[in-house]
Amino acid sequence: QLQVAESGGGWVLPGGSLRLTCTASSTRVFAYGALEWYRQTPGNQREMVATVGTYGSETYASSVQGRFSVSRDNAKNKAYLQMNNLRPEDTGTYYCKLHNKWGQGTQVTVGS
Repeated sequence: QLQVAESGGGWVLPGGSLRLTCTASSTRVFAYGALEWYRQTPGNQREMVATVGTYGSETYASSVQGRFSVSRDNAKNKAYLQMNNLRPEDTGTYYCKLHNKWGQGTQVTVGS
């Protein structure tokens, strides 16, 4: 059964950078389908921040456009979310989703 897991969260000052990694348990399944990154803040619904398609097509929420970059390495079963120029409002729990499977989330905190 497919499992996905996020890593790379942490605390960073405003303007800083973090790179999140999503790792899947299956090479064969990982290579097909859009991988989606979401985030959730307390009291709010999860919102999609970026997606990367099977062949690398990218989409971004307007709030992160130009600051975040999504990519995938199918040979390694991994996808990445590079987050630059982080703002306090980027704080939240970040999740990846693939074939309707969610990871456990990784916390990102941006603050002084």
